[in-house]
Amino acid sequence: MTRQKIEIKKIDNITARQVTFSKRRRGLFKKALELSTLCDAEIALIVFSATGKLYDYASSSMQQVIQRHNCHSENHHKLSQPSVDVLECERSRCASLRTELEEKTMELRHMKGEELQELSLEEIKKLENLIETGLSRVTELKDQRSLKEITFLKRKGIELQEDNHRLKQKTNVVQVQADLLEKHLIDSITDIYNTTNSLPDQDHYGSDTTLKLG
Repeated sequence: MTRQKIEIKKIDNITARQVTFSKRRRGLFKKALELSTLCDAEIALIVFSATGKLYDYASSSMQQVIQRHNCHSENHHKLSQPSVDVLECERSRCASLRTELEEKTMELRHMKGEELQELSLEEIKKLENLIETGLSRVTELKDQRSLKEITFLKRKGIELQEDNHRLKQKTNVVQVQADLLEKHLIDSITDIYNTTNSLPDQDHYGSDTTLKLG
């Protein structure tokens, strides 16, 4: 018979509740012992019954496990709440990044020819030199890429010409073979025709079967 699934709810019968508590508590402690032994885990269990009786289990020392738990909780609390110095440093860094972003955005607008009224003559000259230097680099890179593309196209054109020449040679060879085959067929047909015409006429060599009467 299959075991019936027990509904997880408070057991009303006090005696049955106490029996179930004892069985489940022993099973829980046994599982804790197995987990500690198999996995080298440090485990501590504290259980109070409905009557207030204390039951505990520790794989090593209950006091050591509790102290370790408290220490871990304190460290986790400190990590979850950063210090004022850390927060202040992050605020300063964010402000610096924001200022740098604004400066770079304005510099980009100036290079696009926008909002130049606020610039002085010296700043405009500096911007002009910067744009000329950048344009020179762009032109140089464009020439390099164009030369590279032209070289590639020339090499590709030479390869295509060589392929075309090879195809022409193959075509000429095929044409010569076709002409020879045609000539051979014509000669064969001519020979057959001449041979047929040179055969003697059978009417001249037929026997006379006519009956001559005296």
